[in-house]
Amino acid sequence: MKLEHKACLVTGGTKGIGAATALALAEHGAKVALVARQLDDEAKETLRRVEAMGRGCVFIAADVGRPEEATRCVEEATRLLGSVDVLVHSAGGPANGGLLDLTAEAWHAAFDVHVHAIFHLCRAVIPGMKQRKEGAIILISSAAGLRGIKSNVAYQTVKGALPQLTRALAYEFAPDNIRVNCVAPGVIRTAFHAQMPPSVLQHNLENRIPLRREGTSEQVASVIRELVTNDYITGETVSIDGGLTMRIC
Repeated sequence: MKLEHKACLVTGGTKGIGAATALALAEHGAKVALVARQLDDEAKETLRRVEAMGRGCVFIAADVGRPEEATRCVEEATRLLGSVDVLVHSAGGPANGGLLDLTAEAWHAAFDVHVHAIFHLCRAVIPGMKQRKEGAIILISSAAGLRGIKSNVAYQTVKGALPQLTRALAYEFAPDNIRVNCVAPGVIRTAFHAQMPPSVLQHNLENRIPLRREGTSEQVASVIRELVTNDYITGETVSIDGGLTMRIC
């Protein structure tokens, strides 16, 4: 897929991996709709940077964990940009706690934003892609969804669902030339991982990550862009984790 003049909807698109992805797509000519819960300073800065490239860019305030909001943001992006050719679901957040510590509300909230949102977003965006016979969808899993970690039952469960959902959607919509892929970042230098205690981060770098360094949002975004533009890749989950999930000791 050539990105010039294509319309890309990026949920969670105003910070971290989502913002880096929006910028990477815009750099190659795409129009971008950024979705987040509120137009804060980070959102304004991302909008400014995209607009500075001369690309069309709009902001849509929505909580995609709510079905009606997920559907509305696709409808609004289509109205403002003319279509949605690429969907990147980067919205999410932590859901810490073991089984006996986690509340039922937190469990359901994790599924709402990480899994159920994809169901509603895809039901809204795929009909237009089917009509145009082209589309690309990117889901963002995590190394935590590929390997077990302690006291994080909800997060690793919802992230673990995404590679299989990727395969299911990719297989179903391949005849329509709609490709669905997934990335699984490891320890990435974002606000999300800034919450990690320094001692834990140092342990990860020295003992768990073979490359012994954090990744960046831009490194993840470059892989997402490749998955969007390379039209012979579908159904794949790509780890971007410095070797974290391949280690054997």
